[in-house]
Amino acid sequence: MPEICHFYDLKWVIAARTLDGYRLHLTFNDGSQRIFDCLPLIEKYRLFAPLRDKAVFDRFDLDGWTVCWLDGTVDIAPEHLYEMGVAA
Repeated sequence: MPEICHFYDLKWVIAARTLDGYRLHLTFNDGSQRIFDCLPLIEKYRLFAPLRDKAVFDRFDLDGWTVCWLDGTVDIAPEHLYEMGVAA
């Protein structure tokens, strides 16, 4: 029988700040902190191309779950940020 996902296992971003380059320092709802480098996504996927403009990248918002840009049209799943980020 598959294990049921519990609400308390979910991760979401509660605070974020930009670092040098295209990196984000993220704090998650469980108190953990990760550093996530957005540059590989910016270079690989056309959706993220507008973030190459550092002024656009620096103007992110938190939507209650994750970081987003351009009025929510660009975001990164919080579980991806958590799993692919490195411990801060």
